[in-house]
Amino acid sequence: MPSKTPTPRDFPSQLTVTVTPAAAAASASAPNILLLLHGLGDSAAAFTKFGQAISLPETTVVTVQGTAPLPFDLGGFHWGDDVSFDSATGAIDMDAGLTRATKTLVTDVVRETLVRKCGYALREIMILGFGQGGMAGLAVARELGLKSNEGHEAGALSGVISIGAPYPLSGSRTGDKNRSPVLLVSGRDSVAVSDEAVRRTKQVFEFVEVSRYARKGDGMPSSREEMLPVMQFFARRLRSRQGVPEGSVEIG
Repeated sequence: MPSKTPTPRDFPSQLTVTVTPAAAAASASAPNILLLLHGLGDSAAAFTKFGQAISLPETTVVTVQGTAPLPFDLGGFHWGDDVSFDSATGAIDMDAGLTRATKTLVTDVVRETLVRKCGYALREIMILGFGQGGMAGLAVARELGLKSNEGHEAGALSGVISIGAPYPLSGSRTGDKNRSPVLLVSGRDSVAVSDEAVRRTKQVFEFVEVSRYARKGDGMPSSREEMLPVMQFFARRLRSRQGVPEGSVEIG
């Protein structure tokens, strides 16, 4: 059981973090954390609005800003180890290595703050990421499932929702499959979330669902129909104290 609700002051000062309390929160800490990771070129402030709009019950939303600003006065932040450009499109490549961001999110955000300071279990933490943030979320889930030589808890998250991005090509695929449930969301005929990219993600994660919009484009859900699979995933994976008899034990 979590011992406290996280606040921005609980996180290292070099990180930009916003915390949105659970909707209709009781005095006790909410049983779920939704960790939001924005896309390439965005910011925590902008992505926080999405967390406020979905207004999930019994869920504290923690939005983390990308670990580095984009160069050339482009504005916004990114999660990559470097900034590279796709030779075919001229756009910034999402898959530019995520080693530093993964380490920061795993150690500073999840293990040291949410788990150690606030008392959350990995099973009580879900990640939703868009674009490069989705790639980072999948990399974080894989890392948290590996055994640590430092005695940290290893295990599955409540789930990972990645919108418009698969597991990164630059990420490791060795070892046992991770048991964090994954929902990949993309547009029809997505270039990023191709059939090959889905197969790559399934090489790393044991439970992978794919939801495709009827339209083209890998943007955020823009209608009730597009948002429905995401909300259904939330409903299956988020924990609830409401209506649970005292002394009950959750299995699984």
